[in-house]
Amino acid sequence: MMDKAEIRSMEQGQLQDEILKLKKEQFNLRFQRATGQLDNTARVRAVRRDIARLQTALTAKKNA
Repeated sequence: MMDKAEIRSMEQGQLQDEILKLKKEQFNLRFQRATGQLDNTARVRAVRRDIARLQTALTAKKNA
């Protein structure tokens, strides 16, 4: 999980790259869950929330 200060210090390009990385991880986690290979089910929720945090920060930077 990323903290607020770390997210705020990122630039728009970094935020977009991190969102893309987390979306790929989210896809892999969904695939693992569908095939019954997922061990840490809490990671799905954490990744989803991290994506939301990053998208919120990106929107705030674009509007600023």
